[in-house]
Amino acid sequence: MNHTTPRTDQAPPGASAVRRAFFASLTGTALEWYDFAIYSAAAALVFGKVFFPAEDPATGTLLAFSTYAVGYVSRPLGGFVFGRLGDKIGRKKVLIATLVLIGVATLLIGLLPSYATMGVTAPIILVLLRFAQGVGVGGEWGGAVLLSSEFGDPRKRGFYASAAQVGPPAGNLMANGVLAALGALLTESQFESWGWRVAFLLSGVLVVFGLWIRTKLEETPVFQAMEASKTRPEAPIREVLTTQPRRLIAAILSRVAPDVLYALFTVFVLTYATGELGMSRGSALAAVLIGSSLQVFLIPLAGALSDRVNRRLLYGCSAVAAGVWPFVFFPMVNGGSWPLLALGVVVALAIHSLMYGPQAAFIAEQFSPRLRYTGSSLAYTLAGVIGGAVAPLLFTALLDAYDSWLPLALYIVVTAVVTILGLCLGRDAAPAGEEDEEEAPGHQAEAPHPSRAG
Repeated sequence: MNHTTPRTDQAPPGASAVRRAFFASLTGTALEWYDFAIYSAAAALVFGKVFFPAEDPATGTLLAFSTYAVGYVSRPLGGFVFGRLGDKIGRKKVLIATLVLIGVATLLIGLLPSYATMGVTAPIILVLLRFAQGVGVGGEWGGAVLLSSEFGDPRKRGFYASAAQVGPPAGNLMANGVLAALGALLTESQFESWGWRVAFLLSGVLVVFGLWIRTKLEETPVFQAMEASKTRPEAPIREVLTTQPRRLIAAILSRVAPDVLYALFTVFVLTYATGELGMSRGSALAAVLIGSSLQVFLIPLAGALSDRVNRRLLYGCSAVAAGVWPFVFFPMVNGGSWPLLALGVVVALAIHSLMYGPQAAFIAEQFSPRLRYTGSSLAYTLAGVIGGAVAPLLFTALLDAYDSWLPLALYIVVTAVVTILGLCLGRDAAPAGEEDEEEAPGHQAEAPHPSRAG
């Protein structure tokens, strides 16, 4: 049976609906990334002692980062389950479910007894809750991107889709801000004993706020058109894998460098600054806070810029900069100067913004509208496994094995090359008015428009 891609050129939604969708995408993703980020920061700072006590501090940190990786490894399950549902039952319903899943898991982590109280059961439960967090995030991203971009003008997709991209730095900003405040108000022993839990318990309040926003939204115009024309895909995962494999590979590879660069300069940098440079936890967190606060503005600016210039070219040039910057950063901070550390993190996250702002639109544009939730979610989650999931572990292991920053910098170079390859395999956006008539099952999905070939 040959499906026809639904036309979505009905009257555009009003400005208020577009603003609500943009705000819902941004705030909902920020709340979920707050949950994810407080785990990341806590893994770097306290989980090695609380849940994985060991005589060797490096061993405890490695074990803590292994649970951090679980949150990435579980994302493909969320991408498969929720991505498929997002193309079958709608974006809104799935986004509410993912928000609840992550919120409950984070709240329970805040209540989880330590290893000293429960023994080995504590880290086992921690891993399971981290797994649930990852499943939720895996289903969240694709829907959040579509929520804002399918309400907005397709000619400004870079800007509108960037709403979901602001979520990670905004969530990271909130999480590290809360942890920094707790660290300043509490003693070291109080923070390690119970202070870190407060940040996790705050998630309950934030999730209620996020649910209130998302339940007030309508379904996106694109999905409404799919419902009206009865063209929702029956087997979206199979369709993506069989009709659009090159696009999926391109989208996966394009994400690797941004994921790894972000892990280096928001997660591992905390361990590096405190362990190698002798800085305090508060000063390391402050550097990340400054960089993350600037990203909240830089990411949508980068997304908007990608609407005016070639999106792939902007992304690719930024990937080159990502490969170069570690060779400047590590020698620069070697003396233990906090201002130089802050400057290095700010520049790194600015480079990340220039990749991350256009990324959501680039990935969404790889897939036809009726398969976008599934395709985007699969790309996002599978890239996380080979990118962000293993990055902190590899950074820690490489530093421990070679006692040098050079292998870390070379690792970033490899990821930059992988991302540039993905951009070369990908395609540019469809010309205005052509997008909704893209190839459907039964057509030649892998034959791109001549002006859009990779």
